[in-house]
Amino acid sequence: MGATHLLLCLSLFAVLVQGQNCNFFEGSWVVDNAYPLYTNCPFASDIYNCQKFGRPDKAYLNYRWKPTACELPRFNGLNFLEKFRGKSIMFVGDSISRDQYESFICMIHSAVPNATYRQTSRGHIIIFEIPEYEVKVMRDQNVYLVDLMKEQVGQVLRLDSIQDGKSWLGIDVLVFNSWHWWNRKTWDYIEVGGKYVKDMNRFVALETALTTWARWVKANINPQKTTVFFQGASPTHYNGSMWNEPKADKCIGQTQPVLGTVYPGGIPPELGVQKKVLSTVSNLVKVFDTTYMSLFRKDGHPSKYNPGGNTGGVDCLHWCLPGLPDTWNEILYNLIIS
Repeated sequence: MGATHLLLCLSLFAVLVQGQNCNFFEGSWVVDNAYPLYTNCPFASDIYNCQKFGRPDKAYLNYRWKPTACELPRFNGLNFLEKFRGKSIMFVGDSISRDQYESFICMIHSAVPNATYRQTSRGHIIIFEIPEYEVKVMRDQNVYLVDLMKEQVGQVLRLDSIQDGKSWLGIDVLVFNSWHWWNRKTWDYIEVGGKYVKDMNRFVALETALTTWARWVKANINPQKTTVFFQGASPTHYNGSMWNEPKADKCIGQTQPVLGTVYPGGIPPELGVQKKVLSTVSNLVKVFDTTYMSLFRKDGHPSKYNPGGNTGGVDCLHWCLPGLPDTWNEILYNLIIS
């Protein structure tokens, strides 16, 4: 996808902010020493806590996303809690959703650190509750969105079935994400239309599953009661050639974003698959198009500063906290309260 096409796609998701026609997803990264939004969050898991595991540089914490046409209002946790009083938000997806979920509760905690918090689980649903405001921030670990079930033949990924959807009913804001686990084979068979196959093209599988999810949305979502976002694919940075640094050792040692406004490696094809399906439910689902801004942040990953770093585990998939997901959530905050 060329740069012109990308900008046209991004313009579809412009929002009205403070009287300006502003597309939050089109912009660039600028240095701002007023960031990060928090430090030493007690809710950040070790896999995202880069400073805890010895990351020596801190410049990656001091970047702010600057939309081209306006300013992105800074996250105000107290304002969010007041306006969102009595409501719930759920992040549904894989560990990228977990990354964003933990970022969100860290941002809230930094705003009201002395508030009472309650974190509980109900099956695979994690619930973070602030009783004083009756606000619930929830997470559903559901990596494919469709069903992965144990059958006589083994683990079956059922591309045309969603039984977990009942967990999503009655939530005020839903934020979905699904991509990275489609690169892994955690099933013995894929089933669609009553037919079983060992494997299939992963982009075709993703499109089929998202089409099933879109049917669920059409059948179950009332946009007057529930706001639904689908997050664009979160990029990885394992191949330095994608940012014109072919000798780079994955994302190790990266301390600043890719410069400029055009990412050399282009837009990942999975985003096209996602947007193709999302266009069929555009009246019900808002595209949370964070792929473009995230592509530039080769400096934002845990790299070797994670629990597995001493044994050769280099993580260029997840994002440090504090870090990039905080910007995603600043945008989400503005979209929710606007």
